[in-house]
Amino acid sequence: MSPTGDAAWIEHAIAEAKKAAAMGEVPVGCVIVMDEKILARAHNLRESEKDPTAHAEMIAIRSAARSIDDQRLNGATAYVTLEPCAMCAGALVHARVDRVVYGCTDPKGGAVHTLFSIGRDERLNHRFEVEAGVRAEECAALLRSFFEALRAQGKK
Repeated sequence: MSPTGDAAWIEHAIAEAKKAAAMGEVPVGCVIVMDEKILARAHNLRESEKDPTAHAEMIAIRSAARSIDDQRLNGATAYVTLEPCAMCAGALVHARVDRVVYGCTDPKGGAVHTLFSIGRDERLNHRFEVEAGVRAEECAALLRSFFEALRAQGKK
Protein backbone atom coordinates (compact mmCIF):
# COMPACT_ATOMS: atom_id res chain seq x y z
CA MET A 1 0.00 0.00 0.00
CA SER A 2 1.32 3.45 -0.79
CA PRO A 3 2.23 6.00 1.88
CA THR A 4 -0.69 8.08 0.63
CA GLY A 5 -2.99 5.12 1.23
CA ASP A 6 -1.52 4.55 4.67
CA ALA A 7 -2.09 8.19 5.61
CA ALA A 8 -5.69 7.98 4.47
CA TRP A 9 -6.37 4.79 6.44
CA ILE A 10 -4.72 6.12 9.58
CA GLU A 11 -7.14 9.04 9.43
CA HIS A 12 -9.81 6.53 10.48
CA ALA A 13 -7.66 5.49 13.45
CA ILE A 14 -7.22 9.17 14.38
CA ALA A 15 -11.02 9.57 14.36
CA GLU A 16 -11.23 6.63 16.78
CA ALA A 17 -8.56 8.19 19.01
CA LYS A 18 -10.62 11.39 19.15
CA LYS A 19 -13.64 9.36 20.28
CA ALA A 20 -11.52 7.89 23.08
CA ALA A 21 -10.38 11.35 24.20
CA ALA A 22 -13.98 12.60 24.27
CA MET A 23 -14.77 9.75 26.67
CA GLY A 24 -11.81 10.50 28.95
CA GLU A 25 -9.85 7.55 27.58
CA VAL A 26 -6.24 7.77 26.44
CA PRO A 27 -6.62 8.77 22.77
CA VAL A 28 -5.48 5.71 20.87
CA GLY A 29 -7.38 4.41 17.87
CA CYS A 30 -7.03 1.41 15.59
CA VAL A 31 -8.59 0.23 12.35
CA ILE A 32 -7.96 -3.09 10.68
CA VAL A 33 -8.15 -3.10 6.90
CA MET A 34 -8.30 -6.02 4.49
CA ASP A 35 -8.91 -5.85 0.74
CA GLU A 36 -9.35 -2.07 0.92
CA LYS A 37 -12.20 -2.41 3.45
CA ILE A 38 -12.28 -1.64 7.15
CA LEU A 39 -13.00 -4.87 9.03
CA ALA A 40 -12.96 -3.24 12.45
CA ARG A 41 -12.47 0.08 14.17
CA ALA A 42 -11.87 0.64 17.85
CA HIS A 43 -10.48 2.99 20.47
CA ASN A 44 -9.20 2.55 24.00
CA LEU A 45 -11.85 1.58 26.56
CA ARG A 46 -9.67 0.70 29.55
CA GLU A 47 -11.21 3.25 31.91
CA SER A 48 -14.81 2.75 30.74
CA GLU A 49 -14.65 -1.01 30.92
CA LYS A 50 -12.29 -1.21 33.91
CA ASP A 51 -10.28 -3.62 31.77
CA PRO A 52 -6.50 -3.34 31.42
CA THR A 53 -6.67 -5.30 28.15
CA ALA A 54 -9.22 -2.99 26.49
CA HIS A 55 -6.62 -1.39 24.22
CA ALA A 56 -7.77 -0.20 20.80
CA GLU A 57 -5.79 -2.94 19.04
CA MET A 58 -7.18 -5.77 21.18
CA ILE A 59 -10.76 -4.64 20.64
CA ALA A 60 -10.19 -4.19 16.90
CA ILE A 61 -8.52 -7.62 16.54
CA ARG A 62 -11.46 -9.34 18.23
CA SER A 63 -13.97 -7.45 16.11
CA ALA A 64 -12.10 -8.09 12.85
CA ALA A 65 -11.83 -11.81 13.58
CA ARG A 66 -15.57 -11.98 14.25
CA SER A 67 -16.33 -10.02 11.08
CA ILE A 68 -14.57 -12.58 8.87
CA ASP A 69 -15.35 -15.56 11.13
CA ASP A 70 -11.69 -16.51 11.39
CA GLN A 71 -9.04 -16.01 14.05
CA ARG A 72 -6.40 -15.43 11.37
CA LEU A 73 -6.29 -12.00 9.79
CA ASN A 74 -3.97 -12.95 6.95
CA GLY A 75 -3.77 -10.10 4.46
CA ALA A 76 -4.83 -7.47 7.00
CA THR A 77 -3.13 -4.25 8.01
CA ALA A 78 -3.60 -2.71 11.45
CA TYR A 79 -3.46 1.09 11.51
CA VAL A 80 -2.81 2.44 14.99
CA THR A 81 -2.21 5.97 16.21
CA LEU A 82 0.38 4.88 18.80
CA GLU A 83 3.06 2.20 18.53
CA PRO A 84 1.57 -1.03 19.95
CA CYS A 85 2.59 -2.27 23.40
CA ALA A 86 3.89 -5.80 24.04
CA MET A 87 0.41 -7.20 24.69
CA CYS A 88 -1.03 -5.75 21.50
CA ALA A 89 2.02 -6.60 19.39
CA GLY A 90 1.80 -10.19 20.60
CA ALA A 91 -1.89 -10.32 19.73
CA LEU A 92 -1.13 -8.93 16.26
CA VAL A 93 1.39 -11.75 15.78
CA HIS A 94 -1.15 -14.35 16.90
CA ALA A 95 -3.79 -12.80 14.63
CA ARG A 96 -1.36 -13.16 11.70
CA VAL A 97 -1.74 -9.60 10.40
CA ASP A 98 0.55 -8.77 7.47
CA ARG A 99 1.37 -5.18 8.39
CA VAL A 100 1.24 -2.75 11.28
CA VAL A 101 1.25 0.95 10.45
CA TYR A 102 1.43 3.37 13.33
CA GLY A 103 1.59 7.09 13.94
CA CYS A 104 3.83 8.03 16.84
CA THR A 105 6.32 5.99 18.81
CA ASP A 106 5.80 5.09 22.44
CA PRO A 107 9.09 5.63 24.28
CA LYS A 108 7.79 3.94 27.45
CA GLY A 109 5.94 0.97 26.00
CA GLY A 110 6.40 0.66 22.25
CA ALA A 111 7.00 -2.97 21.35
CA VAL A 112 7.26 -3.13 17.57
CA HIS A 113 10.20 -0.75 17.20
CA THR A 114 11.12 1.31 20.26
CA LEU A 115 11.68 -1.16 23.13
CA PHE A 116 11.19 -4.47 21.33
CA SER A 117 10.80 -5.79 17.79
CA ILE A 118 7.78 -7.99 18.35
CA GLY A 119 6.45 -8.81 14.94
CA ARG A 120 9.85 -8.76 13.28
CA ASP A 121 11.67 -11.23 15.53
CA GLU A 122 12.87 -14.22 13.47
CA ARG A 123 12.17 -16.55 16.40
CA LEU A 124 8.43 -15.99 16.16
CA ASN A 125 6.17 -18.22 14.09
CA HIS A 126 4.70 -15.19 12.31
CA ARG A 127 6.13 -11.81 11.45
CA PHE A 128 4.60 -8.62 10.11
CA GLU A 129 5.90 -5.57 8.30
CA VAL A 130 6.08 -2.36 10.30
CA GLU A 131 5.65 1.16 8.96
CA ALA A 132 6.29 3.86 11.53
CA GLY A 133 5.63 7.58 11.65
CA VAL A 134 2.54 7.91 9.46
CA ARG A 135 0.95 11.20 10.54
CA ALA A 136 3.13 10.97 13.64
CA GLU A 137 2.89 14.60 14.70
CA GLU A 138 -0.90 14.63 14.57
CA CYS A 139 -1.07 11.40 16.58
CA ALA A 140 1.43 12.68 19.14
CA ALA A 141 -0.42 15.99 19.46
CA LEU A 142 -3.62 14.16 20.46
CA LEU A 143 -1.78 12.38 23.26
CA ARG A 144 0.09 15.50 24.39
CA SER A 145 -3.04 17.61 24.64
CA PHE A 146 -4.92 14.84 26.45
CA PHE A 147 -2.22 14.45 29.11
CA GLU A 148 -1.71 18.22 29.43
CA ALA A 149 -5.43 18.56 30.17
CA LEU A 150 -5.25 15.79 32.78
CA ARG A 151 -2.27 17.44 34.48
CA ALA A 152 -4.08 20.79 34.47
CA GLN A 153 -6.95 19.07 36.29
CA GLY A 154 -4.47 17.54 38.73
CA LYS A 155 -5.35 13.98 37.70
CA LYS A 156 -2.04 12.58 36.41
